Amino acid sequence: MSKVLVTGGSGFIGSHCILELLKAGHQVHTTVRNLKREPELRALLGVGDTNDLTFFAADLEADAGWSSAVAGCDYILHVASPFPASVPKDENELIIPAREGALRVLRAARDAGVKRVVLTSSFAAIGYGHPPQTAPFTEESWTDLSGTIPVAPYQKSKTLAERAAWDFIASEGNGLELSVVNPVGVFGPVFGPDYATSILIVERLLKGNIPGCPNLAFGIVDVRDVVSLHLLAMTHPAAAGERFLAVAGDNMSFLEIAKLLKTSLGTAAKRVPLRSIPDWVLRVFALVDRQARGVLPELGNSKSCSHEKASHVLGWSPRSKEEAILATAESLIRLGLVGNK
Repeated sequence: MSKVLVTGGSGFIGSHCILELLKAGHQVHTTVRNLKREPELRALLGVGDTNDLTFFAADLEADAGWSSAVAGCDYILHVASPFPASVPKDENELIIPAREGALRVLRAARDAGVKRVVLTSSFAAIGYGHPPQTAPFTEESWTDLSGTIPVAPYQKSKTLAERAAWDFIASEGNGLELSVVNPVGVFGPVFGPDYATSILIVERLLKGNIPGCPNLAFGIVDVRDVVSLHLLAMTHPAAAGERFLAVAGDNMSFLEIAKLLKTSLGTAAKRVPLRSIPDWVLRVFALVDRQARGVLPELGNSKSCSHEKASHVLGWSPRSKEEAILATAESLIRLGLVGNK
């Protein structure tokens, strides 16, 4: 089987990638910023001391370690990228590591003779900076950074990183292949407290940490399906040079998520609020809360997309959005990450 590097092995998507690659019989390299985390991560993933998984210390903002991490690898899944829960004061805290990290990985891949890199981008690089539209966004769409509609730092970082990756392949790739996966909000089972920012939606609803449901709706996909799409994009001949949206179906609102949790989880969802938060209340709250400020442009602006391309070209078939949400909640409850009152 192949040898595959997964960047950001301690992250939510990265850890699931590692497990699926090992299950499929591949040898796996993975990067973490500090090798002291290796024992903890091996225990978390339940992989023990298997020789098929090797850890390397590497940082998106430094050259050290990358040549060792990619040595002998056939493929790279470049998953690592900053995704904070709140808006940073300086957008370059996200933009620089995302863009420079992607280029650093691509250079190392090219120099090591890697066949293909699969970059984990995001719907953030597709559907922002545009006026509200009813037409679905597709893989041909790009977030518009040049218009009058402001784009938040995270969306900007993912757009600039993916643009830079495609430009690198065109000008300096030297035969290196690139495929890109663009997930919407990623949910699904967690292994521990180090999970994607999107998981915080379910966590906070279950904890009762938010007073109600804001007027927000978004696409949902299960992390296990994001991983299966990465593996298809890694080896399928038709995936080279292509982008693929990862989404389970129609958008789901905060209120729909809350109702699903309430009706499916019994007493475990007793703190989940079912009231709606008016837009004006959130706008007032955003005056003092940076996280609330970040979602203001999306109030009532439901952006749609589909997995038609991934299904048609690669034969990808995702779980339902409901299954993704419930798998998230059940794992949080099982691991004791949402507490009790």
